[in-house]
Amino acid sequence: MKICGVDIKGSEAILAITRFTNGKLIHVPIDTKKIALADDDESKNVQSFFELAAGFIRDNDIKHIAIKKRGKKGEFAGGPTTFKIEGILQMLANCEVMLFSPQTISAQIRKHAFVIPTTLNKYQHDAYLTACAALMKAAE
Repeated sequence: MKICGVDIKGSEAILAITRFTNGKLIHVPIDTKKIALADDDESKNVQSFFELAAGFIRDNDIKHIAIKKRGKKGEFAGGPTTFKIEGILQMLANCEVMLFSPQTISAQIRKHAFVIPTTLNKYQHDAYLTACAALMKAAE
């Protein structure tokens, strides 16, 4: 099974792909590490983001996406653009999208002690850990 982990920060969807093979988590290197949504007030930019995301999912044969949830209220609440990005990703065809809370991801990290590959950029770590948590939850 292969999952694309997504961490949404500001106006960007940060991506990392992980697969579970022979009982091991394996990072799948990709050229596209993030997709940005420029000025989300412009319809053409939202459509462009959708097309880029759909192309990424198609080109990398992704069937599952795991998104790290953002808070809806309080100090750490996500901004409106982050929720727009989440909605766009949920609209992608032929792809199951799952949301994982930071608490669920942290619990899986404690339980399985995921090792972050050196091939990842620091900004991709949360996306990778989200994908790992999703894979381990699916294996339970």
